[in-house]
Amino acid sequence: MRTTSDVTTVRLYFLDEGEGGAQTLMYGPLGEALAMARQQPAEVQEGLYLATDNDVVAFVDLEEG
Repeated sequence: MRTTSDVTTVRLYFLDEGEGGAQTLMYGPLGEALAMARQQPAEVQEGLYLATDNDVVAFVDLEEG
């Protein structure tokens, strides 16, 4: 993810591959989005993504890195 500031506004969403839709969990600072994502069950974390103006990254990829 090119954006690294904790205050950068992101969209945290859950991509349900079975349903084929995306559910937005929040718009807000990256730091808050990461905290919210970490509170989700593991099966939900697998489908979480963070989007900025210029990037989209899977939450699990950020946590592994």
